[in-house]
Amino acid sequence: MISIITAVYNQLAMNQIFFENLSKFTKNKFELIVIDNGSSDGSAEFFESVGVTVIRNGANYSYPYCQNQGIALAKHDWLCFLNNDIIVSPNWDEHIITNMLLNKLEVASVCGVEHLENRQETRKLRRRWNRVKGVLSIFGQSKLILNLMHKLMYPNWSEFTNNRYIRFKGQIKAGFVGNTVVMNRSALSKIGLWDDRIQAADFDLYLRTIERYTSHGDLRPMHICLDTFIHHYIRLTAKVNYPPFADKANLITLQDKWSPEMLANLKLMNE
Repeated sequence: MISIITAVYNQLAMNQIFFENLSKFTKNKFELIVIDNGSSDGSAEFFESVGVTVIRNGANYSYPYCQNQGIALAKHDWLCFLNNDIIVSPNWDEHIITNMLLNKLEVASVCGVEHLENRQETRKLRRRWNRVKGVLSIFGQSKLILNLMHKLMYPNWSEFTNNRYIRFKGQIKAGFVGNTVVMNRSALSKIGLWDDRIQAADFDLYLRTIERYTSHGDLRPMHICLDTFIHHYIRLTAKVNYPPFADKANLITLQDKWSPEMLANLKLMNE
């Protein structure tokens, strides 16, 4: 079994789509832990109605703070940190866990519109998504529009993702895509919990895996599993009017924590 941890604030339509596809396409039995940051549109009630464990914060907290809340309740060794604005692919969990075991990874992410096997393919798919999103987003973010975006982007979702699985089975690439991070609990003893001082926590986690590999050699840096594709709606959530973080006073920047050399390495690896 796997533990899936997701933080949300409003976006009921997106949350419904997320859960429907998660239920449809996840092969392993899973527990879903949702951290609700004060939603007012019925999102918390929706997740509770389908049997999900919901932590009601009552205020908007930073991403890493929420992930650590989820870890505290998680029952299983495979921890999956998923954004709510994604659509998973068939058997996504089995594919990425199999890839991680093959490549001896304890922390990994998926590929998607943000990052594919090379720059050319990434740009091609990103341009296609920008066209689809640009046309349809003017009609809002209803469940109908969000599903239509996905359908126009990938007319046959199962075929598209399965073809990628066959082509790239077991292949990895240095870097990360932050909308979906999978971690084995064994990694926590080496790098600890998410650093709840840094909102850009996926960047920070990637750098921490590099640092651990350099200092101890017992944890491979986070990689992208090229055979596991997940669609991310990318920045549609930026239109949501998020309240200020309740833990804002605790937050620092990546530059406050990491040297220019480490940040330069991060930029290079994700170009």
